Amino acid sequence: MMDSRPLIVHVVYSFDTGGLENGIVKLINCLPRERYAHAVVALTHCSPEFCGRVVPDDVHFIELRKPPGHAFRLYPALYRLFRELKPAIVHTRNLAALEAQLPARAAGVPVRIHGEHGWDVTDPDGSSLKYRIMRRLYKPFVSHYVALSGHLASYLTDRIGVAPERVTRICNGVDTHVFHPAAAERELLPGSPFNEDRFRIVGTVGRLQAIKDQLNLIRAFALMFERAPQFAEQARLTIVGDGPLRAAVSAEISRLGLDDKVWLAGERDDVAEAMRAMDVFALPSRAEGISNTILEAMASGLPVVATDVGGNGELVVPDETGALVPARDPGALAEALAAYVTDPAKASAHGRAGRARAQSEFSLDDMVARYADLYESRMNAAGLTRAVEPVLS
Repeated sequence: MMDSRPLIVHVVYSFDTGGLENGIVKLINCLPRERYAHAVVALTHCSPEFCGRVVPDDVHFIELRKPPGHAFRLYPALYRLFRELKPAIVHTRNLAALEAQLPARAAGVPVRIHGEHGWDVTDPDGSSLKYRIMRRLYKPFVSHYVALSGHLASYLTDRIGVAPERVTRICNGVDTHVFHPAAAERELLPGSPFNEDRFRIVGTVGRLQAIKDQLNLIRAFALMFERAPQFAEQARLTIVGDGPLRAAVSAEISRLGLDDKVWLAGERDDVAEAMRAMDVFALPSRAEGISNTILEAMASGLPVVATDVGGNGELVVPDETGALVPARDPGALAEALAAYVTDPAKASAHGRAGRARAQSEFSLDDMVARYADLYESRMNAAGLTRAVEPVLS
C-alpha cells in the first residue's frame, strides 16, 4: 500500500550512540506520525540496539557500508536509492554526510537540508581550509541549512558564504520530564561504587573519543587532589560512556593513581538516572555544537562546568548555572570543579537555575515544532502543495 505522507530521509555517517544521532531519534519519535514518514540512511552502519530507540515501527534503516575515504563511490547507490524512495526531504548532518547532497540533487529530491551540529577532532574550531572548501563546493546542492548554535550559523554565513536567509538556527531540545532533578538527595545508581552519602560526585557522559577529551578531565581531577589533599576523602568521578579512547582513559586513571576514585561506568541506557546520581556535571570537550549532555545535565538540576568551545557558551551562564573554562586546561577545570565540590549550596543554587533555563529556553517540544515549521515551509517553497508519495509501505 502506498504511503501518502511526505518522506524525510535522514542521512548520517553512522547511526549509533551519539548526541547527533540521539537528536534524530527524538525528532522521529516526536514529529506527528500521521504527517511524516521517515527513513534513516547511514553511510557506514546502523546499530540494531540504537535503532531500537526509535519508537515508530515503520521507519526504514538502510546502511551502505561505506569504506574509508570520499563517498563518491556511493553516488550511484545513493542516486538509485533516492530515485526509489522519492523523498520530499533529504536531511544530511555534518560534513561526513554532506556528500549525499549531490546525488540527492541529481535524483530530483525537492528539499535538501543540511544540518551543522559541530566539528570533530580533526577540525575542532572550523579553521580547516580543506573542510571550508568542501562545504563551499557542496553549497549549490543544499537548499537550506540548519545550524544548532549561533556560532555555527555565523560560520556558515561568514566563512562558507551561505546567505543568511538560507540558514535557520534550531537548538537541541531536552525532555525535561525524563531528565529531572533527584527527588531529595542524590539518587543511588546501580553498580556505582560511590553511592555513599559522604561522597561528592563529579560526572560526565559522552563517547570516549579525543574530541570529548575525558583525559583532560582525569588530569584535572588529579590536580584537585594535589592542590587540596582533603578532596581525596570526598570527591569521586563517574565517567559514563564507551568508545575508542577507553584503553587510554583507563591507563591514565591508573597512571595517576586514581583507580579507587574514578569509575568507568561504560555505556548505559539509564543516563537520566546516572545524572541524578551526580552532584556536578563536567564537559571537557575540545569542540561542541549544542551539547545534548549539557542540556540533560541542566534539566537534571546539576551545575555544569564546561569548556568554552562551540555552543557551550550559549547554554552555560557563568556564575549563574555553571562555569566555563578554556579547553585543554586541566588547572582551570580543576579549580572550577573544586568550587562546586566544596560548596554544596552554590552547586544546588546553580543547578536550580540551570533547570529553569532548560525548561524555559531549550524544551524538546519547541525543538520539534521548529523542525516541523522548517520542513513545512521548505516543502511549500518547493511547490509541494500535496504530499509526495514515497514507495515505502
